[in-house]
This record gives sequence, C-alpha cells and structure tokens, in this order.
Amino acid sequence: MYEGFEVIDFHAHFPTDRPWFPDMGDTMERYVAQVSPERRKLIQQMSQPYQEHWRRMWNFPRSEGKEEHPGDREQARRWVTELDKYGIRAIGFVTGGGNEHLAEVCSWHPDRFIGFAHHTPFLPDAVKRLERAVTELGLRAYKLLAPNIEEPIEDPAAYPVWEKCAELGIPVLIHFGIQGGAGGIAWHENINPLKLHNVAKSFPEVTFVIPHFGCAWERETLQLCWACPNVSVDTSGSNQWIRWVPGEVTVKYLFRKYYETIGPERIIFGSDSSWFPRGFAFRYLQDQVRDCLDLNMPDEHIQLIFAGNAARLLKINL
Repeated sequence: MYEGFEVIDFHAHFPTDRPWFPDMGDTMERYVAQVSPERRKLIQQMSQPYQEHWRRMWNFPRSEGKEEHPGDREQARRWVTELDKYGIRAIGFVTGGGNEHLAEVCSWHPDRFIGFAHHTPFLPDAVKRLERAVTELGLRAYKLLAPNIEEPIEDPAAYPVWEKCAELGIPVLIHFGIQGGAGGIAWHENINPLKLHNVAKSFPEVTFVIPHFGCAWERETLQLCWACPNVSVDTSGSNQWIRWVPGEVTVKYLFRKYYETIGPERIIFGSDSSWFPRGFAFRYLQDQVRDCLDLNMPDEHIQLIFAGNAARLLKINL
C-alpha cells in the first residue's frame, strides 16, 4: 500500500545478465551494421552528457555494470525486497531475456512477478511461441517495441498473432515513439502510434496499451484512443520526453488530459524500473500519486490507475 492505495507496477524490466529482449526485432543491429564502430561510439559519447544530466535531475545512482551483475536469482530476491519495501502488490516484467527465461524468473515468485511474452509478431512461429508462452509458461501479456520491428506493425501478416491474443484474452503493450535515452531512435517505420489504428479497429476485444503516455506522440496517441476504445495508456518512466516537445508539458498535464478524455479506466501505472542499485523507481510513484491527488481525482479513480486496471488485465487478485 502507498498512501492508502494498492499498487501494481504494470511496466518494468527484469535486469537479467542475458540479452533483455531477444527476438524483438533488429532495428538497432541493422543500424549499427550500417555505420562503423567508431561512428557508433562517437554518437554514444556525444549523447552521454544528456544521459548524465537526466540522472542528476532525478538523483539516481549510476547503473551497475555487467561485471557487477549478481546473477538472476539474486536479482529476483532483490526485487522482492524492493516490492516489500515500497508496498507494491505485484510487478509486471515486460522483458527479461526471452519468454522461457522470464517465465522461469516469474516461477520463483509467482505471487509477485507477472511476465510478458516478448518476441516480434513477424517470426515464422510467432503464434506458436505466443500460445506456448501463455498456456504452458504462464506469461500473461504480450510486449513489443514497435521501432525495433522492421516490418510495418499493421501488416496483415501479423494478424494471426493478434487473433491469438484475442483468443487468449491477454493485453498487448506496444511501445511507440522515441526509444531509449538520448542518442536512441527518433524516427522509424513504426514510430507513430496511429500505425496501430487498423489493428486495434480489427481486434476490439484486445486491450492495446501504449506506454509512457505516447512517448512524444501525445496528439497521435489521444487520437488513436478516440478512435479505438480498446486502447489504453500507461504512465511508466520518468517521461523525460516532455522536455523534448514544444510547449510547457508536464506529467501532471498528461494525467489531466488523459483523465478528461479516456477516463481512469484506461490509464495504468507503470514505473519502467529495471536496473540496480536504483531498483524500484519510487520517485515516479510518489510524483504520480501526488499529481492525481492534486487534480482532485476521487480515490476510487486513483485506485483504478495504480492497481485496479492492471489487476483486471493481468488477472491479479487484489
């Protein structure tokens, strides 16, 4: 509990010592292959001051390096400690080293960890993988990074996957918009949330969730939500993208805008937590609950945002 509210973190990443999201697409690999290692390194060096500025803004510690990773069982233990410390009922890990590995991690603490399948819908066996992930491995949702996928997300070739999502009754979390920290992806075939329009229209029984309030594509996300009542948003992360768009945008403004349009039933709390020693990004929870209280939302609506909607979608008993 936090300030009298149950809390479920819908959107976090399990910090495994394996690649975090294999089979999710290869945009970055293709990009790196097109430029020399020296130029790629130069881009990273040029972007470092922006990333360090973000860290200082939030007073976060520096992330542990690979050589400091204690192993996945210890990471899982650390996460349970974090959930207990901050009163978090459960956490959704949207990536974690592939479907099989994340399912194993979640099996260590099944009452606290919820796993998402995470593989591109354009793999030849994508439908089979998804069905196995849910019916055999126990994962409860599906996560995609649209700018990582080279094929257009609305391509009918992926429709069998959406059909399977409908059959399994699972939500689909799809990241659109800018991706990564400074120096990441800002333009791609699948950058615009409106790319999901025809898919969401074709599968109204599937709940599609756009994270980070649309991640610099607020206007398009709102229009998608207007056209498709089965589209929701999550609030995850620092939402640092607000510094890189025109106007005086704040997270509080985003809460008000979405609350006044799509309502509390379609807003879902997430932290986008991942690395240690930061652990659970408690600052995000504090700030977002304060914003909702400051907007005079009734407690029952705040409870939907911070746990009720996630519990419904992920089938968690409160």
